[in-house]
Amino acid sequence: MGTLINGQWITAEEQTRIGPGGDFVRGRTAFRSTLSADGPHPPQAGRYHLFVAHNCPWAHRTIIVRNLKGLRADVSMTVAHLRRNDQGWWFPEGVDGLQPVDGMLPLHRVYARADDTYTGSATVPVLWDRAAQTIVSNESAEIIVMLNAQMGDPGIDLYPEVLRAEIEAVNAWVYTDINNGVYKAGFARTQEAYERAYHPLFAALDRVEARLARHRYLVGDTLTLADIRLFTTLIRFDAVYYSHFKCNRQRIADFANLAPYLRDLYQTPGVGETVDIDLYKRGYYGRSPGLNPRGIIPLGPHLDFEAPHGRG
Repeated sequence: MGTLINGQWITAEEQTRIGPGGDFVRGRTAFRSTLSADGPHPPQAGRYHLFVAHNCPWAHRTIIVRNLKGLRADVSMTVAHLRRNDQGWWFPEGVDGLQPVDGMLPLHRVYARADDTYTGSATVPVLWDRAAQTIVSNESAEIIVMLNAQMGDPGIDLYPEVLRAEIEAVNAWVYTDINNGVYKAGFARTQEAYERAYHPLFAALDRVEARLARHRYLVGDTLTLADIRLFTTLIRFDAVYYSHFKCNRQRIADFANLAPYLRDLYQTPGVGETVDIDLYKRGYYGRSPGLNPRGIIPLGPHLDFEAPHGRG
């Protein structure tokens, strides 16, 4: 792996960011522009490209919204190779002036093209402006809001204005305690740091379970970006986070409401086709020598997301 320093890729052993108490610390995103009719990135079909990785839950959000908004023809997309190497995420195909060399386009070349002084990680997802040859955003939470508001089918609104305050309130604790919580548990370097993540994680899942007893989705009876943000963690939970990250109080399959809710989301047209459980297992178990030094990929569990959900 490695990092960019002033636009130059420096190969180094991958280092998980750890705070002084042994807690996992997630890095910050650096490219935070927006799509707007009167700005440098106008919403135009064919102008934008997504660099994603199927194994990454943050990138997975953008793939789902691209599908739900009917943007597959309007926003092109390339998928990273499952296995990162000393060049980080890399792609077997390119876009426009960014083309593979010897069959490989490292993502760090995309970042350096956007800013030849950039210092930091080269992460997915990336929303790339093909006309301006620069990165619009590498913040998944903002990319999905942009795609929902500015492009695709206007009849599909995953972030309705009347629900935005509640969506953002839910997103805040779901992100902290669930989306990022599984990583804080999995990458903790001390028992105390692990427990600081483990208990809020399951308290938050219990909180979601209680909400789902009252209505079909996280925010009432409307599918929103809040559900999509939670889905990409839940779909990986039983196969990966439960055992690999020691998030093992109970499986999602053991919750009375969360389990059928997950099946409900999976069976939404455009969502289930983005899921590949075997790939997730290979991606997580296969590249975590600190957690799984022999790289053995578990064969189970058997997960049936096509079973009736009963939440219509």
